[in-house]
Amino acid sequence: MDRPTTQPTLLADLGGTNVRLALADTASATPLMMDSVRRYRVKDFDTLADAIRQYFIDTGHTASHAIIAAAGRIANGETVQITNNPWNVSAHGLQSELGLESVRLVNDFAAQGMSIPLLQKNQLEPVGPALLPEHDQKSSQTFVVMGPGTGLGVAGLLLRYGHWIVLETEGGHAGFAAHTAEDVEILHRLNARFGRVSNERMICGNGLVNLYLALADMAGQRSEEYTPEDITARATDASDPLCVRTVETLAGIFGSVAGDLVLSLGGWDGVYLTGGVLKILMPWLKHGGFRERFEAKGRFRDTMEHVPTIAITHPEPGLLGAAALAVLDAGRALPSQH
Repeated sequence: MDRPTTQPTLLADLGGTNVRLALADTASATPLMMDSVRRYRVKDFDTLADAIRQYFIDTGHTASHAIIAAAGRIANGETVQITNNPWNVSAHGLQSELGLESVRLVNDFAAQGMSIPLLQKNQLEPVGPALLPEHDQKSSQTFVVMGPGTGLGVAGLLLRYGHWIVLETEGGHAGFAAHTAEDVEILHRLNARFGRVSNERMICGNGLVNLYLALADMAGQRSEEYTPEDITARATDASDPLCVRTVETLAGIFGSVAGDLVLSLGGWDGVYLTGGVLKILMPWLKHGGFRERFEAKGRFRDTMEHVPTIAITHPEPGLLGAAALAVLDAGRALPSQH
């Protein structure tokens, strides 16, 4: 592992299932040290501090500063209860426990959003007909960043005359809006199971199971005890028509929700798609109902047809965005974008 010229900053991308840890060299044009990336299962550790200690043992590194991107709402910049795992993280508690000089907590999709200034064109893939968006450093632009993993993350990304600003949200927990007769039937069944139904109930790994069970009931078919991985595998090899229908349905609902977020946040300059489940969904996003439902916004259809939807293909966008924040915290400017 190449050693940075200054002590590196510890980075963490903490989701519901995994925590990814890495180091950033804030003086480098490519601040994320890719050879430092390690992934650990949340269930294998009692606390984030325990996972970090193991990381330091595994890599032989130490750090005095840390940026923790966590899947949950950051309360007063100090604490976060991870939405889909049992850990509760305190910035000051972690700082004291590990003897660090500083710990900064950010929402995981704030970090995902901040990866975008550092991404290269070959790390982005258009979904639909629109071209890659150009970042205009001399004007005002607004983007949406969203995607499914263990949950559904949403952020706004603002470029204001050369300055990048990320808007932390919990938009994945907004209530699901049915757009079609089938949506209404799905909503009816999930409402009976969960009460309130959020977008995240469908657009995430477990959302595949929720949709599968609803569609099986609607078709009068016996459902199997499939995991999300079972459903996507059977959809990919076309061995189970109901699994194919499930993934197609998720792709369409994903498109509707993405389009709604453009309207809500004014993200006319583009939607960046990311998240741990995105790679599996890509064939259906590119060839299914994603763009049709994204654009189907009534009087705004003509406008929506020109809003690009772009998949982030970088393997670690959360860590890359945390590295970008580390660069800014160190008082340095981000390198030129793609």
